[in-house]
Amino acid sequence: MLLMALILVVLDGAIANVALPSIAASLNADASHTVWVVSSYQLAVLVALLPCGALGEIFGARRVYLAGVVLFVLASAGCTFAGSLPVLVAARFVQGLGGGAIMALAAMNLRLAVPQRMLGTIIGFNAVTVAASSAAGPAVAGAILSVAHWSWLFAVNIPLGLVILAGGRALHARPGSRKRIDALTLLLNTAMFVLLFWGADRIAEAPLQSAALIAAALACLGAILARERGNPAPIVPTDLLASPAFRIAVIASVMCFAGQMLSYVALPFYLQHTLGMSPGLAGLYMMPWPIATVIMAPISGRLSDRMGTAWLCTCGGTLFAAGLLAVALLPADPWHLVFLLGTVAAGAGFGTFQTPNNHILLLSAPKHRSGAAGAMQGTARLTGQTLGAISMSVIFQTVALGPAPKIALFIAGLCAVAAALASFTRLRFDRTAVPDSGE
Repeated sequence: MLLMALILVVLDGAIANVALPSIAASLNADASHTVWVVSSYQLAVLVALLPCGALGEIFGARRVYLAGVVLFVLASAGCTFAGSLPVLVAARFVQGLGGGAIMALAAMNLRLAVPQRMLGTIIGFNAVTVAASSAAGPAVAGAILSVAHWSWLFAVNIPLGLVILAGGRALHARPGSRKRIDALTLLLNTAMFVLLFWGADRIAEAPLQSAALIAAALACLGAILARERGNPAPIVPTDLLASPAFRIAVIASVMCFAGQMLSYVALPFYLQHTLGMSPGLAGLYMMPWPIATVIMAPISGRLSDRMGTAWLCTCGGTLFAAGLLAVALLPADPWHLVFLLGTVAAGAGFGTFQTPNNHILLLSAPKHRSGAAGAMQGTARLTGQTLGAISMSVIFQTVALGPAPKIALFIAGLCAVAAALASFTRLRFDRTAVPDSGE
């Protein structure tokens, strides 16, 4: 049930891209404005993650999680029946808020529901779910759009969401802390991500305006930290970030996902423009990456229950980097073996890295702070992906289309190297995770 909800949230972040031309034609909207159908959802998830993690600790993980499912289902109905682009964008934003609650508290609910000895394996299946759902998004959207109106992309969430709600009654109903949450801090958190997202979106077109917006976002972060100083359970989990193991794992996750997003955007251009493949053939050549990730993530999860996670993350990050750098630096061959071997290595390395890194993010936090840990895990992933998308946009703005994909893959490889090096520095903290004592 938890994995089904996660599938819905990840799929809805990946399926709308394919439908944008259909949405523009159906709603008589400008194509450039339809991008907000995707962006509003991503922004709302980012806005919701940290507050929902805190709310889950205050009111109980099950209660806030299921409230997120309800919001997600209702907003999906709003998307289904939207008659104009502004209504659809607004409904997508609300849907993202519900998705943020689901993502933030999935880890906390897993930790409450699963025995300690099985957490690594379950986190591995969680990573497989995210990777497979993300990779399958375009194919699922294409299949639905080939037989139905674009609104069915969102309508299918309604019956599935109702099934998740029915199954949610079985979740562990751990009582919350009943602490109060600061409304101004919530507003500052929202403003921080809106300004950051807006500034990032303007970085290539208006660098000075972008810098001012990002500076304002940082000022909001400073105000949040000042208001929450001394709070034992802050929205921005500075108490958890004070732990070296947790802090390093967050940094490594950001770098890893930045490399992943850079690669995912660059590879189709490399295959179609550099190697001259058709879109269909390019899609087939991109499949080995997610397949390798799906295979390695649960294996890495089982290993993380038995050995140091820092070694696994270091090896995974190194393999991820080697695959990307091979594709970026080695000349293409007539059979595309370099590309295939490189992307298989990158996918296997990504899967090997991600599961144990999530494992340490969850287990280096006390159980009563699992909501904040899960929210920070999601925030790190989305922050990295946003940085990767921004970097790709800047590369396309400053470099000719021909060399741009390989430059992006090289930078993605450097991001993977940074993730591996960060994980290597965690070796001395590998045994410092807080025991699963129930507190």
